[in-house]
Amino acid sequence: MTTDSSPAPFSVLGLAPVIPVVVLDDAADAAPLARALVAGGLPAVEVTLRTPAALDAIRAIAAEVPDAVVGAGTVLNAEAVDAAAAAGARFLVSPGTTDRLRAAMDASGLPYLPGVSTVSEAMGLLERGVTEMKFFPAEAAGGVAYLKSLGSPLPRARFCPTGGVTAESAPRYLALPNVGCVGGTWMLPKAALAAKDWATVTKLAGEAAALGGTR
Repeated sequence: MTTDSSPAPFSVLGLAPVIPVVVLDDAADAAPLARALVAGGLPAVEVTLRTPAALDAIRAIAAEVPDAVVGAGTVLNAEAVDAAAAAGARFLVSPGTTDRLRAAMDASGLPYLPGVSTVSEAMGLLERGVTEMKFFPAEAAGGVAYLKSLGSPLPRARFCPTGGVTAESAPRYLALPNVGCVGGTWMLPKAALAAKDWATVTKLAGEAAALGGTR
């Protein structure tokens, strides 16, 4: 799956208790934003492929912020997998999973979190040896109670719930043994990003990172 020159694989779920989900319209903001998140204790940065600036943002973080582990989110097809990998993404995240997409992510050699929202989807990935998944959209798909109910029948599956997770609900997710981390945007308030108020981002990132100490 990987070549001898590829970085050693790692667990995306083990990078930090919270993965910031970043949407950027200006790639010039990417590096300072990533530095602010890293300074607060959140090294994993998921840049979603939702804007024209996304790939340039990934390139900037990969080149300029060595302490960050930049990933690509909203990966929908094989072309996006290739583009994200070429830009320097170190992990991949998808909102859902198809056989073609899973195969492309697997072939990339990068760690990835394929999206699931049902038991059958999770079982399908487990059959293929994939044990780490994104649970999306977390709140709309059943939230903490749903994930708790999956623990006994699917003991090998571990999740990163994303979608509607807040600073208040994150500790309840993180208390579950089958949750490795959560994804969220609450440490990235729009007003702070618009004002390039990186100090506020660092402060909120620090509070999010501290949630790991409650586990």
